[in-house]
Amino acid sequence: MTLALKIITVLIFLAANCVAQNRLADRVDEFVRAEMARQQVPGLSLAVVKDGRPLIVKGYGLANIEHQVPVKPETIFQSGSVAKQFTATAVMLLAADGTLALDDKISKYLGVVPPPWKNITIRHLLGHTGGMTDYPRDLDLRRDYTEDEMMSLIKGIPLAFEPGEKWQYSNLGYVTLGILIHKVTGKFYGDILSERIFRPFGMMTARVISESDIVPNRAAGYRLSHGEIKNQEWVSPSVNTTADGSLYLSTRDMLRWDEALSGNNLLSRSSLRQMWTPVKLNNGKSHGYGFGWSLRNVNGQALVEHGGAWQGFKAHIAMYPYNRLTVIVFANLEQTNQSRIAHGVAAIVDPKLKPDLIKDADPTVSARFRDLVEKILSGKAERSQFTEPVQKNVFDDHNRLFGFVKTLGPIREFRFVDSNAAGGETIYHYEIEFTGMSVYLEIGRGDDGKISTFDLEPE
Repeated sequence: MTLALKIITVLIFLAANCVAQNRLADRVDEFVRAEMARQQVPGLSLAVVKDGRPLIVKGYGLANIEHQVPVKPETIFQSGSVAKQFTATAVMLLAADGTLALDDKISKYLGVVPPPWKNITIRHLLGHTGGMTDYPRDLDLRRDYTEDEMMSLIKGIPLAFEPGEKWQYSNLGYVTLGILIHKVTGKFYGDILSERIFRPFGMMTARVISESDIVPNRAAGYRLSHGEIKNQEWVSPSVNTTADGSLYLSTRDMLRWDEALSGNNLLSRSSLRQMWTPVKLNNGKSHGYGFGWSLRNVNGQALVEHGGAWQGFKAHIAMYPYNRLTVIVFANLEQTNQSRIAHGVAAIVDPKLKPDLIKDADPTVSARFRDLVEKILSGKAERSQFTEPVQKNVFDDHNRLFGFVKTLGPIREFRFVDSNAAGGETIYHYEIEFTGMSVYLEIGRGDDGKISTFDLEPE
């Protein structure tokens, strides 16, 4: 009788757990479908991992509108900058081998470099502190560049600041890392990813983009133009193979990636800890970015994440290590706010991750900053409001992130996160939500009233 009662108790527990999971899945479904409708997203792939096990792995909508192909877990999307974590991991593996060292000057591997580059290290490029900016706005995306031509182009763009002086997101820094990997190993960086990461860890469909190859289950990328869905614009093959964000990935691949990061067979704990530690600047301050990962917290809970945007696709991975939760999102619309979806799903699965409403200590200051951001994006800001170093950043024609944000339309929400005062400067943090993207703003004001820090970072 005791055994029978135990069996009945277990069955009741399993049934209750199954009902709870179904209700949770239904709530996630409702949220995702509502967001897709609101944002006009054609197709989306979602994976949720909880306590080391896949909780939800599901496709929504269409991978290809013209052929009415539904999204499945094996549907292939483009990675955008989610690929940076793979490039960074390849560098860390080479460092573990002793093939290179993070504090090596990049000139050791690249040969002759411009004089301002003499102190740039591999570590600087991994953490976006090398002073490199971004693709020039007049870059011909339909031209096929050789690696040498791309390197020459990058060398011709002036640094925005001295290496280690500050943090600024730089795609060109990661393009340079891909070229450096090639110089060091004699192999294309994508082949290194395949040999050291993709194949060993069962990421069977992960690879560098190739529009000429036959790629089963490949989704089409789309963009909104005057409210109408259009196909993505074409770029040259070489522009689509750089190490800053040019991978094909599926949610099934990313489930394997999450598993690899959670184990001990990919990187040592110390190497992963380095990747997930805020970068240090020359002045001793730190910035909430590691090596290919953004580092934040939600209600005191650690969040390690990165988004991606490229050629009609959006991608996001959000890992909450202490909550043992990972959310992965792929979408095939350029204007998708993928971080909003990833964070929203996380908050449904674990209510502790629903951001607390933080009282703004000084709404008047926040209103002024919002007005300032709007003026910057509309080209109406006055240079005299900023210190000279910040002027270089804010008014830099090579700052592609600023350029992209300017295309996102009006600000939907401008949320205060926190503020602190130190060394004659008060630093404020905000989360800014646009229709197709969310970004974090770090803005500092000196005792003289001028803006002494201004950094945008994509979620």
